[in-house]
Formats: sequence, C-alpha cells, structure tokens
Amino acid sequence: MAWAPEARTAAVRGADGTTLEVLRALGSGPRGLVEEEAEERLVRHGENTFPGRRPDSWPRRFARSPRDPFTVVLLVLGLVSAAVAAWGTACVIAVLVLVSCVLRTTGEHRADRSAAALRDLLATTATVRRRATATAPPLTRELPVDQLVPGDVVLLAPGDVVPADLRLLRTTALTVHEATLTGESAPVGKSVAADGPGDGRSPALPLGHPHLCFQGSSVVSGSGSGVVVATGADTVLSGALPRAGGRPRPPSPFDRSVNGIAWTLIRFTLLTAPLVLIASALLRGRGLETLPFAVAVAVGLTPEMLPVVVTAALARGAALLARGGEVIVRRLPALHDLGAVDVLCVDKTGTLTEDRPVLAFCEGPDGRADPEVLRWAAVNALWTLHLSELPVPDALDEAILDAAEGVAEEAAEESGPDSGRFEEFEGIDALPCGPGRRLSTAVVRPPGDPRFALAARHTLVVKGAPEDVLDRCARAAGAELGADGRERLARRAGELAAEGLRVLAVARATCPARSRPYTPADERDLDFVGFVALSDAPAPTAAEALAVLARHGVDVKVLTGDHPGTAARVCRELGLVPGEVVTGERIDALDDAELARLAARTTVFARCAPEHKARVVRALRAAGHTTGFLGDGVNDLAAAVAADVGICPRDGVDVVREAADVVLASKDLTALDRAIVAGRRSTGNIAAYLRIALSSNVGNVIAMLVAGLLLPFLPMLPAQVLVQNLCFDAAQLALAFDRPGPGAHLRPALLRPRALLRFVTGFGLLNAVADLATFGVLALALRSMGEAEGQSAFHAGWFTENLLTQALVMLLLRSGRHAAEGRVPGPIRLATAALAVVGLLLPLSPLGPPLSMTPLPPLYYGLLALVLVVYGLLLAAARARQPSPSGV
Repeated sequence: MAWAPEARTAAVRGADGTTLEVLRALGSGPRGLVEEEAEERLVRHGENTFPGRRPDSWPRRFARSPRDPFTVVLLVLGLVSAAVAAWGTACVIAVLVLVSCVLRTTGEHRADRSAAALRDLLATTATVRRRATATAPPLTRELPVDQLVPGDVVLLAPGDVVPADLRLLRTTALTVHEATLTGESAPVGKSVAADGPGDGRSPALPLGHPHLCFQGSSVVSGSGSGVVVATGADTVLSGALPRAGGRPRPPSPFDRSVNGIAWTLIRFTLLTAPLVLIASALLRGRGLETLPFAVAVAVGLTPEMLPVVVTAALARGAALLARGGEVIVRRLPALHDLGAVDVLCVDKTGTLTEDRPVLAFCEGPDGRADPEVLRWAAVNALWTLHLSELPVPDALDEAILDAAEGVAEEAAEESGPDSGRFEEFEGIDALPCGPGRRLSTAVVRPPGDPRFALAARHTLVVKGAPEDVLDRCARAAGAELGADGRERLARRAGELAAEGLRVLAVARATCPARSRPYTPADERDLDFVGFVALSDAPAPTAAEALAVLARHGVDVKVLTGDHPGTAARVCRELGLVPGEVVTGERIDALDDAELARLAARTTVFARCAPEHKARVVRALRAAGHTTGFLGDGVNDLAAAVAADVGICPRDGVDVVREAADVVLASKDLTALDRAIVAGRRSTGNIAAYLRIALSSNVGNVIAMLVAGLLLPFLPMLPAQVLVQNLCFDAAQLALAFDRPGPGAHLRPALLRPRALLRFVTGFGLLNAVADLATFGVLALALRSMGEAEGQSAFHAGWFTENLLTQALVMLLLRSGRHAAEGRVPGPIRLATAALAVVGLLLPLSPLGPPLSMTPLPPLYYGLLALVLVVYGLLLAAARARQPSPSGV
C-alpha cells in the first residue's frame, strides 16, 4: 500500500523547517492556541475524525438487501404470477422475499452497531495546552480527541495514544510504539532535532522522521509535547484509506458461488416454463390455460427459500459468535467466506507473539551459558530505571528484570534467600540511553562495600548495542581483548541477530568512589561480561491454535515487517516450519504469475511493506485460494481489503476496523478458529438445503413434465403446487438450525456449483423415478374410480407422496456423508414429522375438497409404503457411494 499523496503532503509539511518556522506557519506557539481561535479552526478544518464509512441506516440497508440473483428471479416470478392472476403464488413469493430482506438487514445492522460500540472502549481524550485569552496563562486540560485542531499543543505521557499528527516540541527519553502504522514491534525513539530519517526509511515517507509522531501510535516511555500539524482526513492514518477510483474489491467466494448456482438454475427455470407450454399445446391442445401451471412449475424448480435459509443460517452463526463477545461478523456473507478460507495470512506482532520480549539465554565471552551475565544486566536495568526517573521501563529492561527475578527465586529455593539477588547493589548514578546513544550505564556500590572509606569502590555496569559496548571494552574473562577478540565477539553477536534474537552486550568496570557526576567519558576500559539474547514472547494460545488450524485444513502464512531471522525463529518456536523466508525486496523482483507460484510454497514473508502484503494476498487469491488476512495496523489495511475476508481485532486502528469484515475481541487465533468452524457449519447447512431442495424440485419437475405428456389432465393443479411449495418451504427452514456431522468442519467449505449440479442431477433423477413409480401405484389403486374422482385422487396421491419423500430426503441428505448418523436435531424432527402429518391428513381433512383432493383407498397406502421403503434404501445406498463434498 503506497501512502496517499494527501497524507504524505500533510505529514511532511510538519517535517520541513525548524520548530519555530513550523509554529509560525501554524499560527501557534508553545503556550498553545487561544480558545476562540481554536473554535474558528474547528469550523474550518472539521472534527478530528478519520473519514471512515458511515454505517447505513436500517431503511437504506433494507432497500439494498434484495441484491442477489435468486431474490431478483423470485421478484420476477412474483410479477408474472400476479400478471396471470395467480395471487396466492405472488403473495407467497412476496412474503419470502420480505422475510429474507428483513433477516439480512437486521443481522448486518446489529453487527454494525456492535462494531461501533467497540469504539467506546478506546481512549477518546487528549491532554492539551490552551489559553482563555491572548494574555492569559496557558492551562492544561483534557479535551475530546475530535476537538483537536492544527496548532494545538498536545502533551504526551506513557500509555497515551497519539491523537493527531504532531511535530515534537520537547522530548524526554520519548519512545513510541508505531506497530499499528509500520508493523515493527520495537519502540521507536523520538527527538526534537529534525535530522532526517532515523531508521533507514526513505525521507519521502513521513514515517521516517524521528521528530514527528503520528495518530494511532502510542507512547511507551518518556514524555514530550508536540504541535498538531494534521487532523482528520489529513493525517497519515486517514491517508491510508482506500481512495475512490482505486483497485476495486473482487467478488467474494460467497458472491461467486451463489451467483454461479443462481444463474445455472435461472437457465433451467427459463427453459422449463416455455417447455411446459409448448408440450401442452402440441400434445394436448391446451393453450394459455396452462400458463398458471407453467409458472407454478417454474416456481417449484426455484429454491425460493434460499435467500431466507442462507440469511437465517449465517445470521444464526453470527449471533452465536457475537453472544460471547468474541467475534462480530459485520458482513453476513463473510461468515461463509470464513468457512471457505484455506489460507490465513497473519502479521507476527501481537498475533503469534505477545508484543513483548522475553529472555532467550545469556552467554559469557566463551560462548557458554553464564547466569552472572543476567545478574549484571538486571543491575543495570534496575538502577537505570530508578535513577533516570523513567516513568516505565524499556521493554527489554522489563524482560531482563522479570527473568532475573525468576532466576533469583529459584536460587533462593536451592541455596538460601541471599543467593542470586541483584537488588542488593546500591545505586549511585545512571546514564540512560538517548538520541544517538545506544547504551546505558548504571553506577552502583557493591554490597558490603563501605560508603566513606578511602578504599570505597564504585562499579559501572554498561549494557547496550554490542558494537558500541565492545568498542569500550579492554578485557574479557580476565584477558586482554584485542582487535581479533572484538571481531570474534562482534561476529557472534551478528550470528545471534541473524537467528532472530535481540542481542545486548554487558560489560563492567570498577573505579574508586567519587562524588562528582559520572559522564560518558567514564565508559572506558571495561571488562566484557557477556551477551543477553532476547526473543519475542509467543502468544500463549498461538501454538495450539496453529495446530488446530492445520488440522482444519487452513495454511497459515506470516507477513511481517520484522527481520527474517526474527520471524523464522518465532515460527519454529510455535511449531510452524518457516522454510525459506522471502523478503519484500525479492517480491519486488517478481511478476504476478511468479509471485503466485512462490506464495503457494512459502510460509514466511519478512521485511514486507504494506504493498508487499497486498500483492501476496492477491497472488494467493489468483492461484485459487480463499484467503483471510488478520491485521490491526494501517500497514495491514491494503492486505485486509485485498483478502476474501479482512479480519481485525477490537483494539486495531479505527481505519482498519472499519474496513474489516470480521472484528475479533482480541488477537487470538483460537477465537478465529471458532469463527472458521462456525462459518463451515453454516455453509454445511446451506449446502444441505440446496441438495435437498434442488434434488426434490428437479425430480418433481421431471415427473410433472412426463405426467403432463402422458395424462389427459394436469398432474397437479396450480393451487396444489402452491400448497406443496409452502409445506416444503416451511419445513426446509429448519435446515438453517441443523447440526452438521462431526467432520463437517475439518475442511474448507465452499459452495461449488459444478459439484452441486452433479449431485442434483443424480438424486433428482432418483426422485423422479420414485414419482413415476408412484404414478404406477396410483394407476393400480385408482383403476376402479371414475374420471373426475380419479383425477382428484391422483392429485391427492401424488401430493401425499411428494411430502413423504421430502421428509425422507430431509432425514437422509440433511448433512455430510454420514448424514443419518447421530441424533437428528429437534427442528429437523419436528419439520419432517409435520410434513408427514400434512401429507397423510390434508387429503382427508375439510381442506381436501377445496384443493380438489379426495381420500385415497387403503391399497394405495400399502403400495406407497413399499415404494418409500425401496426409495429410502436406494437413497441411502446412493448417498453412501457419493464422495463426501467439501462444501457442496
């Protein structure tokens, strides 16, 4: 993702010139703006909010809800039914479309409200310095973030979220976490001096300037103040939003699947109605009087409950996920897409790791493990923190102190309470890290050493970047350290860094006690103690979640801006084989086809810029993978938009959360795995409905066409077709609440039109054979009846058989390969029982005569039972031979 020109211009505007020139250009000063001027600027510049998408209102969303092909086809059939005065069919279709649209609108509207409520959990105020009048003294107060304007002076303290883009005016050991913007997990030092990029990034990128702080980053340590140079849409954060006219988002897997199925059935529907009319006119001399029947046949072929069942299944799955507050699905079809995901791309920081370092090991000058190295490193960390008055420890110091405390507790259990303690030293002075200084020194008095005796001694404990510390060392392990020794130790530090470790060198020196302050000039003639190696702490649930995702057929790929060695090491610790690590530089050298082949076999991509991540995601999609992307920073936005499913944790930056399809309560892959399983189960229920509905519909239409050609009367009246469809539709709604088989979630689930067509063709023909066998049974059982009575009995007999076979199909084809295994859920049992009862009793009830149906002779029921038993056995045998589909 390239930075938008607008954001780059606004940010670099604050980078150019001296501090005084920037303040003059903004019409501000260190004492802050006057309240009246601030109000005028607020009107001129607008509120300090990013230009995210506004959630659509319920009526607007409802008006856009009938957008899938099935709903459009149903509306057309409803209009045709009304045109031929088939008001019952038209009303039923209207009700189905209305229910589907209401369910979809309500589910998505509720998800948007839940996602919007997450903003209340984030910081909303900033500490600002303003004046009541031009001559009044400045006052510091809390101000809502959206009320900030260019020229405001903002005060920063540890834990603060930077509320706008700032040009720094004052800093005291200020470090800022910019992972949400850059993906880098290490804090970045900030300073007032405008000395150009301090991290090797291009000066053209605003993030390369150490004297700028950007909206969305957070203060780790130190303090400072800065003047606001950009708010709202002018910030770097908002500049990362996709712009109009950019790369359009391709259709999602759900859209492609449903559209493919829809247009296949639309072709059959458009062919069936004219075929019925032509056949009736040519063979039976019937004219337009068969038009209502032809429309009824077309409606019978169309799975009119599909919008309702799809929406109900997805909404139920989304509601179950949101009930625990773990996952919010903002776009209902995204739940299906989650179930279809076979490649999940994640950032490393905060997803696989906890965004904090932990001690890996310590080693002495000889390369062997040495606990004394940790002890001296902890002495440095402890007294540097206390004596430098830093508000919070550096993350590396905090990790060293935690590890040293653990070692001291173990030593105390083994050798007594005085063993391994590092707090026993008394701090005298400290020289902390700072701009351009990559080491820290603590001056301490050893335990038991006299304070005022002439022989009193002080110990300087130095810790920092290996090359800087080694330059100040004269000895190691009691021996002189020459150029060869320094080169050997520097080479060892480089080897550890290449393995993905953060390496600190530790050294010390003893000197006579003195009262004057210590300076960096005293950091010389040191004894090298050893190296401290730290690594990123793996997330507690990451290893288990990766194993579960692998068992579920999801291939995880890591896309990070970190060092290749760091990313590879984390993957190995979590049981993920990194293989060859591909860097952003190599990605730039490949075209799209080459990148697609490389991405398929690569697990870790390191040193990735935002556009690199997006290119990898697009390459995976082009190769036929359904891809999800989990990220929380602006550097992840382009990849999240390019993926089939964009996923963001609750505490991600607003711009990414607004663009995401799915919002997680935390960066926990376990919760994401549960969401994937829920998506696969919802897709399994939709697939079961399609198999059942289309197999029955195709079989009935074939039987209707054959019967229409063979019989001198209509095989079923339009009103009977309508009632039958109502019964089918009401029963099939229960499939949205089915529980798929135990293996339904083990593989990516995707609705596949071709697989569905093969399934429907085979089982539709089997259903048609059962209908034709029923025709023979009816001919045998009704041969003694008159013409009028025989027609009504034929209608009743076929109506009963249709409902009973539908109930049988629902039981045997309701889920995966082992659909009949296990206990049938309550809604399915109730629906199938209701179908059977209606099919058997309706012709015998007072409603039978108005529908032109009469009671049937007992012989028919005995023969029908035989047909159903044979049909059930054939259905079960065919289902057992059918390969278990992945999705449909």
